[in-house]
Amino acid sequence: MNLLEDYMNLNTHEQEDEEEGGEHHNDAVVNVRHNWFEQEIYSDVKWCLALNRVEFRGTSEFQHLTVLSTKGFGKALVIDGHLQNTELDEYIYHENLVHPALLIHNKPKTVFIMGGGGGSAAREALKHKDIQKVVICDIDMNTASLIREHMKANHAAFNDRRLQIVYNDAMYELNKSEEKFDVIIGDLPDPYGSESGSSHLYTKSFYEGVVKAKLKVNGLFVTQAGPAGIFTHKVVFSPMYNTLKQVFTDVVAYTAIVPSYGDSYGWIMASNKPINLDGEQLNKRIDERIGGELKYLDGPVIAASTVLNKTLKNSLVEETRILTDQNVNVGYVRKPGVCINA
Repeated sequence: MNLLEDYMNLNTHEQEDEEEGGEHHNDAVVNVRHNWFEQEIYSDVKWCLALNRVEFRGTSEFQHLTVLSTKGFGKALVIDGHLQNTELDEYIYHENLVHPALLIHNKPKTVFIMGGGGGSAAREALKHKDIQKVVICDIDMNTASLIREHMKANHAAFNDRRLQIVYNDAMYELNKSEEKFDVIIGDLPDPYGSESGSSHLYTKSFYEGVVKAKLKVNGLFVTQAGPAGIFTHKVVFSPMYNTLKQVFTDVVAYTAIVPSYGDSYGWIMASNKPINLDGEQLNKRIDERIGGELKYLDGPVIAASTVLNKTLKNSLVEETRILTDQNVNVGYVRKPGVCINA
């Protein structure tokens, strides 16, 4: 499918550059001077990134993609108006998504990634020397290809013989698979209501009937769980935690600051076996298992990230919402971002 230029919800207003005679460019790369990308991260609070230019805008059958060149964070990916990650700090998100579960598991060999077509989660999983197979299952081949074209950091991962790529709905792909996996990773957009294309992959029935069924006996599931700040954690983080508590016997939530998000972010691990968070043991496994060096995590940091502040901790205890096929409504939904003149 050819990607068509699409202004989606990300409207660009170009400002004349006096030094260049006020020229406007109508090329594939749309030059923007002194502009900002802004998005409301919660009610009455906006987060802004200064822009050099908009490098690409396009739409596929499933979603809208924009690639921004930012002044402070390098290239940034925006899907359906929502910031996904930036070159400068995406490693924080992806290290936290992948390594805690792989290090806690005693002997992981196989990994299934739901989403993650850009390859960053696979890149991190493939750093583990004993991993024999990583499967990326992403529904959108066109957007995944474009992300790989614009974000170069993951090219080596796509040349790794251990990596397999499937373009399909993750529920369908797992259901038909005869294989079970040591670790299943959810690297999907937030479930913003029933209209979200990924909402069915966040429900109790999916976790119980598909994810748990496709994990090996000692398997772990881990998923991104949305913003986890003081004012934002009740949207996705706490109902997702409570939903997983209905399915798995041991569920652990953890958080980290991701600078480009302007907020804390959350992830949740779940298993039917005890999740051991011994910092020294995790450090030993990092030394033994991982080729190269992690930029953000070590054993004690992994353990410390599970210590939540009192506000979050109380919210997780008190949360009663469960994400179901009939009700995937969450709280305040972030509005799509826009590009504006300074």
